[in-house]
Amino acid sequence: MFSTTTTFLYSCFLLVCLLSALSCVSMFSGIETGDLEKRDDLFPQILRDEAVARLYELGKVSDGKGYLERTFLSPASMRAINLIRRWMEDAGLRTWVDQMGNVHGRVDGANANAGALLIGSHMDTVVDAGMFDGSLGIVSAISALKAMHVNGKLEKLKRPVEVIAFSDEEGVRFQTTFLGSGAIAGILPATTLEISDKRDVMIKDFLKENSIDITEESLLKLKYDPKSVWGYVEVHIEQGPVLEQVGFPLGVVKGIAGQTRLKVTVRGSQGHAGTVPMSMRQDPMAAAAEQIVVLESLCKHPEEYLSYDAHCSDSTVKSLSSSLVCTVGEISTWPSASNVIPGQVTYTVDIRAIDDLGREAVIYDLSKQIYQICDKRSVSCIIEHKHDAGAVICDSDLSSQLKSATYSALKKMEGDIQDEVPTLMSGAGHDAMAISHLTKVGMLFVRCRGGISHSPQEHVLDNDVWAAGLATLSFLENLS
Repeated sequence: MFSTTTTFLYSCFLLVCLLSALSCVSMFSGIETGDLEKRDDLFPQILRDEAVARLYELGKVSDGKGYLERTFLSPASMRAINLIRRWMEDAGLRTWVDQMGNVHGRVDGANANAGALLIGSHMDTVVDAGMFDGSLGIVSAISALKAMHVNGKLEKLKRPVEVIAFSDEEGVRFQTTFLGSGAIAGILPATTLEISDKRDVMIKDFLKENSIDITEESLLKLKYDPKSVWGYVEVHIEQGPVLEQVGFPLGVVKGIAGQTRLKVTVRGSQGHAGTVPMSMRQDPMAAAAEQIVVLESLCKHPEEYLSYDAHCSDSTVKSLSSSLVCTVGEISTWPSASNVIPGQVTYTVDIRAIDDLGREAVIYDLSKQIYQICDKRSVSCIIEHKHDAGAVICDSDLSSQLKSATYSALKKMEGDIQDEVPTLMSGAGHDAMAISHLTKVGMLFVRCRGGISHSPQEHVLDNDVWAAGLATLSFLENLS
């Protein structure tokens, strides 16, 4: 039994711990507005109220009925282009749309010949999407520049600033990502125009349907001259739970995981479900199922599968154990009938890791396992690499400037800030990955509720939108 004194002290200890925990959780959980709205340097009407309204307006521009879907140059995307362009012009920017459907808004500032800061994100979405993924980065940039426009500081920028709303980052329709930013960065090969969607419509033909007659030569001309660009910054929702867990609205990104997308086609012998004995079947569905289970095991326990050699060291395997994620997100069969043994099964594989050598080792081992299963089951396999992007480390100077801008914004909103601005790795791919082939990049993450993304449940607090806009404004005002 505890003594009365011991019980009292223990109770006090628990109370202190509880209050401390609540303090950590509630920090920045909902910034009190109060008199802040009266301060001219915080621009709440532009950076919060109007920005949030625009996010909701853009979130209603959809090809789906009752859900958000806006893919590469779809009818909804064309409406979004006009809307975003109007917002850019409202912010005092000169606008145009290029041959890959990217929307540009530019101000030359005080020195039109200096290297430009590119800033933005993507306007396309996944199917049944949330309204903040991509759109937040576009709206935050436009809002910050509008605040400078209203304040008479837009033309005083030390270098040109160009906002870009990229046409395709998600890669939903053509199963290849970064069509928009990849064109700007010059990393899209001419063969990209020959890529087909599920209806066998090629990108170049789809562009023609939208009155865009693009050629291999004009695609290559979309690439920016690296000498004309100073750097790239992207504001994006975190798409994870870390910022919410630590109670901070913003975080600086130190790097982005590398990503590979595979398309696996397994072909067998199509037959009647009731007449072909089990022992005589060449069933691609069963083979694909076994392959998917092997993929899961490999990615959960890479140390049990990968060999330790010059290409896969102990540190690489340890890195994979903490960062490797693998997903089969799409699977289709032919002829897809309940009483028919399929003749063909196709599925996608998404592999991500911070360590590029480790990711390559996983792909090599997975491919070997897939072919072994196909041989064992007397079916054929084809593995296509649909997308490869190496891990990207953000520029240290840009990251430092973004951290300072974040401190400045949050101090204005909250007063003295004692805690360190969080630094995070990104497991999701972003346009910054493509643009890193053109110039240095930096990213700022914004907290999202529950870490949920690619879902209608995706949500960002109004005041966190405000904080993101204010940090972007601070960054722009202090451009070197």
